[in-house]
Amino acid sequence: MLRWLWLSLLVVILDQISKQLVESNFLVFEVMPVLPYLNLTLVYNEGAAFSFLSDQDGWQRWFFVLIGLTVSLVLIIWISRLTVSQRLSAVALSLVVGGALGNILDRLLLGHVVDFIDVYYRDWHWPAFNIADSAITLGILLLLVDAVRVERQRAAL
Repeated sequence: MLRWLWLSLLVVILDQISKQLVESNFLVFEVMPVLPYLNLTLVYNEGAAFSFLSDQDGWQRWFFVLIGLTVSLVLIIWISRLTVSQRLSAVALSLVVGGALGNILDRLLLGHVVDFIDVYYRDWHWPAFNIADSAITLGILLLLVDAVRVERQRAAL
């Protein structure tokens, strides 16, 4: 099932291209409305999800790189052990790997993650995110859907 890793590569490519486009066309915190409830804005995140640990003095960069690489390796091993019938799991895990690697590249090359998607309602804004984060979230959702599907199949037997 390692053949699904092409999806990881696609996520990394789209993620890095989108981040480069935003960085070359926006100033930090510049906002461009796209749709109701959706802006593009350039922000840098030195922490993890929801800027967790972003206020630290830099050690978190290497900590998150190490965690991301470890998780990616474990997920690639997991993918390699899947059977052909576990296609949804392979797709989901490949999305997570691609997202993790996209953000790892930012940390290695820039020292922070580039975020630019701003979803909001009135004055409330969800923390900005990027394509890598979206791939991770979608991958986790697909894993949950697959787990429920498998459990229902087991219960029906």
